[in-house]
Amino acid sequence: MSVLIEFRPKSFSTKQYDEVVKRLERAGAENPRGRTYHACYKSGNSVNMFDVWESSKDYEKFGQTLNPILKELKVDVGRPEIREIHNIVEEQHAHTY
Repeated sequence: MSVLIEFRPKSFSTKQYDEVVKRLERAGAENPRGRTYHACYKSGNSVNMFDVWESSKDYEKFGQTLNPILKELKVDVGRPEIREIHNIVEEQHAHTY
């Protein structure tokens, strides 16, 4: 079952986020299996993120790569909120914003 996983850290800068992304790329984990969507958005002076995963197990496997990177950078993204997805509607064409 697909799940939405959202992180709302108290303090997580765009600079920290970008460094996490770079390290995930170096680890070959920038597009992990089972993640169908990722978004990062600003909230005050911090950023929040949410992902859509095909299953919680896929997310847990990705966490084996992500969590050591966060720990090494001393980043606390807090505890994620995990929700089962009831429905997904996908656009059939791309939009430019």
